[in-house]
Amino acid sequence: MKISYDPETDALYIRLLEGQHECRTLRLNEEVALNIGPGETLVGIEILDAQQVFGKGGIPPISLENVQVAQAA
Repeated sequence: MKISYDPETDALYIRLLEGQHECRTLRLNEEVALNIGPGETLVGIEILDAQQVFGKGGIPPISLENVQVAQAA
C-alpha cells in the first residue's frame, strides 16, 4: 500500500495494489472516488480537496494497527 499527497492539487491517493491496473472509477461524491480493477478489486482511493475533506486539522497522521510488514528477502 502506498499513500501519496500532492499539495499543488490538494489530492490524496491511497494505492492498495501495486502495478498497472485497468480501472473504472466509482465516484462516491465530488471529492472521493474509488478505482475498481479486474474482478471488482479495489485498487485505490482518491480524495480531492483533501484539506477540506479532513477538516481544520489537515491530513491526519497515519497509524497502522495489527499489520504485519513483509520482510525483504
